[in-house]
Amino acid sequence: MENNYVNLLREKTSKYNEPDKIKAAGFYPFFRPIASEQDTEVYINGKKVIMFGSNSYMGLTSHPKVKEAAIKAVEKYGTGCAGSRYLNGTLDIHVELENKLAEYVGKDNAIIYSTGFQSNLGAIPTVIGRNDYIILDELDHASIIEGSRLAFGKTIKYRHNDPCSLEKVLQRCESDRIKLIVVDGIFSMEGDIVNLPEIVSLAEKYNANIMVDDAHSLGVIGEHGCGVSSHFGLTDKVDIIMGTFSKSLASLGGFLAADERTINFIKHQSRSLIFSASMTPAATASVLAALEIIKNEPDRIENLWKLTHYCKKSFNDAGFDTGRSETPIIPLIIRNNQKTFQFTVRLLDEGLFVNPVVSPAVSEDMTLIRFSLMATHTMEQVNFAIDKIVRIAKELDII
Repeated sequence: MENNYVNLLREKTSKYNEPDKIKAAGFYPFFRPIASEQDTEVYINGKKVIMFGSNSYMGLTSHPKVKEAAIKAVEKYGTGCAGSRYLNGTLDIHVELENKLAEYVGKDNAIIYSTGFQSNLGAIPTVIGRNDYIILDELDHASIIEGSRLAFGKTIKYRHNDPCSLEKVLQRCESDRIKLIVVDGIFSMEGDIVNLPEIVSLAEKYNANIMVDDAHSLGVIGEHGCGVSSHFGLTDKVDIIMGTFSKSLASLGGFLAADERTINFIKHQSRSLIFSASMTPAATASVLAALEIIKNEPDRIENLWKLTHYCKKSFNDAGFDTGRSETPIIPLIIRNNQKTFQFTVRLLDEGLFVNPVVSPAVSEDMTLIRFSLMATHTMEQVNFAIDKIVRIAKELDII
């Protein structure tokens, strides 16, 4: 009997050749191995490169106090917790961090997760029931999108940062169901800030709830870097604040902060918490140390914003379109996949690390270079970067 077996998985994966095309053209810019600390300067293939592609906005990943805290935690607790928070994986420093995070962002309590992605996966499907609504900004982070896909409720999107579009969505929702508006505090690619005052006004009008993803906001805006809710003075109006530790807080993990009863509900119902191993001792201790540094060294935030204003003006003066950015995330909009790849590789050859954002992550007419700043960048490094970027952009007929 003839064997007509076809390995459908292999057939599907074999057809995927987009990365191969980019590699063949010599412009592949992903998975570049770094052989040093994640600092303003890194080493790639033995060559020193200035980093302008990091999310370490406070520049704390190589801070001596943060590293010392991680080492001491390993010495005391070992390298892992061997279980979930729900059972044997809760350490006293987990509880200490939760208490300090809740105080930092102005909420009653908090619960920490092993990653920021898991935090959104843990919150949204847990609090949303089958007949409830999840209302998303169309440019929300992928983890928010995935969290909404896991929920049984109905997901509706509105136009980016558009209160009129949001109101039309809210008008379509049944009044007696939970309506959770989930938004980024700072949008991770565009660099603009959520219009939280308008969202709060509409949430009150239509009896909706608000969850803010402060992944790129913590350490950047608000009093002592407490995030978007603090920035607008609306902490009491936001029901759930989510944050991550892999940006300003120099580690890995995430958290949710809310009122006591909401956190109690989430910690006993969230599957991505109950069925995942808990955050490592070293990662937890690193966040505790980073929090103290941010609160005690306000000059870091001041310098980050000084550099931000300087760079944005310099790029705009040179002719770059930086979109709606108003934060240390500055998109240099290219509007062409090929040129975005070329630009990225040329900059790396010149000693600059930046991140390309291309289709299908964005439409091809919105491809961009994501240029991001750290509080520890020097003006000399910034000027070096601006000069290189402007020169190569002119050579590639981008500006």
